[in-house]
Amino acid sequence: MKQYLNDQERTKLNQRIAETEKRTGVQVVLAVIERSDSYHELPWKAFALGAAAGGLAAMLFSQLRPGWPSGMAVLTAVVTTLLVGAACALLCIAVPALARLLLDAHRAEVEVRQYAQALFLDHQLFATRGRTGILLLVSMFERQVVLLPDKGLDKRLTREAMHEIVSGMTAALAAGWVAPALESGLEGLEKRLAATSTGSSPENELPDAVIEEKGS
Repeated sequence: MKQYLNDQERTKLNQRIAETEKRTGVQVVLAVIERSDSYHELPWKAFALGAAAGGLAAMLFSQLRPGWPSGMAVLTAVVTTLLVGAACALLCIAVPALARLLLDAHRAEVEVRQYAQALFLDHQLFATRGRTGILLLVSMFERQVVLLPDKGLDKRLTREAMHEIVSGMTAALAAGWVAPALESGLEGLEKRLAATSTGSSPENELPDAVIEEKGS
């Protein structure tokens, strides 16, 4: 998979996780996912749009050339439609930014959250004493963030606070700045959880290394 963090950024984030856990009494796991779903329908959407545009262009061109034989006009229309549609489908596969334009926002949100929930279970973030695990996941293709705290933090981390933390990360993520986005998330967690910390240094129950996966 594409590497979104270099070694220096990983080391810095690992240290920052340890500091945040010490100051807040929670267990934080960061994850960077290339994409949360394959979205097989997107190239087909691109093909359909391209084919429609190609067909329209061929029809307009035939109107400008009324002397063309009908057979040639039909062949030109078919070839143009297929070529433009195929080109758009290939561009959708090769250029993620174009594919995102065709991705339904609600679908993306659902897929990223489902991936985060599955990762939370797979890495057993629920297995901490006091249920104080937190997953902070960034899905790069969708440019979305999911903050998933365990049940033990219900009273310490409100929905409004989580929304503010995620919103603070979104601007950096939209520009492709992964490490700054994650640092912003850790800073937001520390700001909102440090005040309710017990002051005791918790045992490190979860690995501090950032999880990096290709995804679906």
